[in-house]
Amino acid sequence: MKRIITISSNGLLKSLETKELLSKKLINAGFEVRDDFHPDTELVISIGGDGSFLKTIHDFEFPEVPVVGINTGHLGFFPDISPDNIDDFIEAYLKKDYLIQDISLIQANICTNKHCLDIFAINEVVVKGDKSRTTHLNLKVNDTHIQNFSGDGMIISTPTGSTAYNYAAGGSIVDSSLNLMQLTPLYPINTNAYRCFTSSIIFSSESIINIIPEYRFEDSILIVIDGVEHKYSQISDIKIFVSDIKIKLLRMSNYEFWSRVSEKFL
Repeated sequence: MKRIITISSNGLLKSLETKELLSKKLINAGFEVRDDFHPDTELVISIGGDGSFLKTIHDFEFPEVPVVGINTGHLGFFPDISPDNIDDFIEAYLKKDYLIQDISLIQANICTNKHCLDIFAINEVVVKGDKSRTTHLNLKVNDTHIQNFSGDGMIISTPTGSTAYNYAAGGSIVDSSLNLMQLTPLYPINTNAYRCFTSSIIFSSESIINIIPEYRFEDSILIVIDGVEHKYSQISDIKIFVSDIKIKLLRMSNYEFWSRVSEKFL
């Protein structure tokens, strides 16, 4: 049986051209190339930027096989292989000259007055008001009340996601080898009426973050999972914690997190 590799690409011309070239080279190397996720797929390749990479993992429902990205976007923090280095990548993959990085997801258990559902995030879960108004959120950690937050909302990020929206909002960059959660406030209000924390908070992987909306103007909350918006009405409770589910990122053997941070951000 042939070894199967699944390739996912966004619709940009550069990405499609890269996909066509990569497919030909993989077929010549003896692989079967597919667009869909086959049960025998051994590797998923995402072509595009960081958004495409996240979408690929969500679309394929967090596959257990390794995922690697080829960057045809702008930042390219997840997809760290250049289209110019396809030959080097195929050679390294055949020789098993690469690293596998296990990434823990965070899980959001969202309960409304009618039902509960679980959503998983690679980078972050954002809780904010549906309208351009101050949102009020009761924050608890491990059943201990922390504060009644007022502001635009909160970002709860993984270490991998610490370089994304979290970083743009003033949160800290966290070494991706650590297993934790970071909560960063979005425009917190600090007045005589409202007293809110203004810096990010680091929680252990065993912590459970509990967010209870306080509805004053409308009964809907916007929850953003890895950049995708989900609007829910009458949310009674949101519990966020580190999931048991992990994804495997394939990295080239010379990959080093802080070198990557320095290259892309500093």
